[in-house]
Amino acid sequence: MSESSDEDCPNLVATETVTQTSKIPVTIITGYLGAGKTTLLNYILTEQHDKKIAVILNEFGAGSAVESSMAMGQTGELYEEWLELRNGCLCCSVKDNGIQAIEKLMEKKGKFDYILLETTGLADPGPIASIFWLDEDLGCDIFLDGIVTVVDAKYSLKQLLEVKPDTLINEAVRQVALADLVLLNKVDLVERKVIEETEDHIRKINSLAEVMHTVRAKVDLKNILDLHAYDTTKDIGIAKFHPSSQQQHSHIDPSVVSVTFRVPGMVPSDDLDSYIQDLIWDKSVCNSEGEPMDVLRMKGELSVAGEARRVIVQAVNELYDREVTTLWEEDTTKTCSMVFIGRNLEEGVLREKFVKLTSID
Repeated sequence: MSESSDEDCPNLVATETVTQTSKIPVTIITGYLGAGKTTLLNYILTEQHDKKIAVILNEFGAGSAVESSMAMGQTGELYEEWLELRNGCLCCSVKDNGIQAIEKLMEKKGKFDYILLETTGLADPGPIASIFWLDEDLGCDIFLDGIVTVVDAKYSLKQLLEVKPDTLINEAVRQVALADLVLLNKVDLVERKVIEETEDHIRKINSLAEVMHTVRAKVDLKNILDLHAYDTTKDIGIAKFHPSSQQQHSHIDPSVVSVTFRVPGMVPSDDLDSYIQDLIWDKSVCNSEGEPMDVLRMKGELSVAGEARRVIVQAVNELYDREVTTLWEEDTTKTCSMVFIGRNLEEGVLREKFVKLTSID
């Protein structure tokens, strides 16, 4: 632990340049108001961990460990000066989505090997994540490593169950739905039963994300860095679902849930694109009650006709990508596995529509 208290301002020190030959990973840190994401980032900024991390804080809260070392403009303009802290981290505060700060940061390439980007408590991380796919200039230097969502164990059930007007999906649910890792924070403040209920609800929303318990948002950095959640060479986790996600959804759940299926055979490339576009772009795929399915996140490992390698597809909101990866082994049965996280999903309809496209080799 650092000897500094939370109220101390980290000393600014000179750091030696680190040779940087590869792309820089970016992790988005999100979480509902009061969940503890700023506590997590302050911990990273003050702890001695021998890592060169650039942290973009979105509007420092009162009492921040580095607040007194930051001087936001009187009119609230972007603070573009990057400060080098005692533990080797770089730090910057912004009042936008942080993209301009990252562009400014890349001028310092070589002094850091990781970027953490904090969102506001009410932000949907989806559009921010999409920027790292769409921005070709940024994409030359950085890549999205994953989304970490901090959840308050004491109040999150109430937040996740809040019903928004006009059938909107509340912010806390979106943040959990898009997470690759969920930090269930403040577990020391609630009973075991509450922790279990909260974790079950999180897994119902997002069966792909890992869930980790924390106190005061303290976590070993190796558990939140290098997630490679969007790396197509990594197992996307379809075969490692938690038991609760294996249930067949014979009913329609109006809340945000995960559904998955695996079918034998292969799918034509054009038909696959049409299937995905109908679902996430046109939103023309309806459940048996006539309600359009609303997909927030999608992952799949597929066998595509005419392609000897596995094809990985991923989608966040209305943006999707597909990439060929490893060869199918000769003695392996070719299959198509899909995971959907969203609202008004009906597993039977999604599966039936997909099966009509497939054929057995």
